[in-house]
Amino acid sequence: MKKVKLLLLMFVISNALDAQITNGKENIEKLCGCFEVSFKYAETFSPQEKYAFHEREEINGAIELALPVEVTNNKISIQHLLIVSDGIVVKHWREDWNYENPVIWKYVNTKSWIKENVKANEIKGNWTQTVWEVSDEPRYQGYSKFIPVDGNAVWQNTTDAPLPRREYTKRSDYNILNRTNRIIITNNGYIHEQDNKKIIRNNGKDTLLVEEKGFNIYKRIAESKCEDAKKYWQENKNYWIKVEKIWAKYIETHDKIKLKSKVEGKVMHQYLSEILESYSKKILDQELENKISEVINKFIEL
Repeated sequence: MKKVKLLLLMFVISNALDAQITNGKENIEKLCGCFEVSFKYAETFSPQEKYAFHEREEINGAIELALPVEVTNNKISIQHLLIVSDGIVVKHWREDWNYENPVIWKYVNTKSWIKENVKANEIKGNWTQTVWEVSDEPRYQGYSKFIPVDGNAVWQNTTDAPLPRREYTKRSDYNILNRTNRIIITNNGYIHEQDNKKIIRNNGKDTLLVEEKGFNIYKRIAESKCEDAKKYWQENKNYWIKVEKIWAKYIETHDKIKLKSKVEGKVMHQYLSEILESYSKKILDQELENKISEVINKFIEL
């Protein structure tokens, strides 16, 4: 009888733990699918009297596929693919969601990250979002719980990050984006709301340049609108998975990462795209892996 009660107790505990993880997974799974996306950003306040505010940015009608490429009980990896026009697809950013992840990579300065361990009690019940660049190099991480707010599930975290893609090619008057990311899951998609601070970090001192408000609004649309993106991934996923694994191996064996922004006038993604174009119809082999590693190593500062 005691054995039966013990088995029942273990069954109840196991189900409770599975439910806790499943609830988190259900929220993250709602970030996947075919979406029409709008982007809106506006600088709002600066303590610098002579600061010249940049114009507001707004893009509407973009089509993006958020494709789940790896799913386990405690991890969901989502690859974003941007449909530029009929038949033209661009590999966009990737986000990994890990449940109770004990490690965080902290962004400390221009293209520099350090590895930190997180205490078990701090990450209990939390999901860590890791955002990767188009080239699968690091961007930023943050962790939080999903909580119910006004009938929606909300995840919020504040973390330091590099300049966003929309700005790093156009300006260099700041080097840290302190971003508060607020993900609000709605009935027809989700909203990525941002409260950002553009910071000049120099010799350990932070100076606020300007604050910014941002909204990325993802509205779910018919899956048929993303067929081109699905086709692109089927044709090219083996290559990009190879790139991701090479990065993962490097990150697992280091405590610090520092990267160059450009090598010979090109960003990393340009080099990797050139390799993909050359090797798209060939078998993935050791030569390919060596070429990818060679590119990545060019950008790593020891």
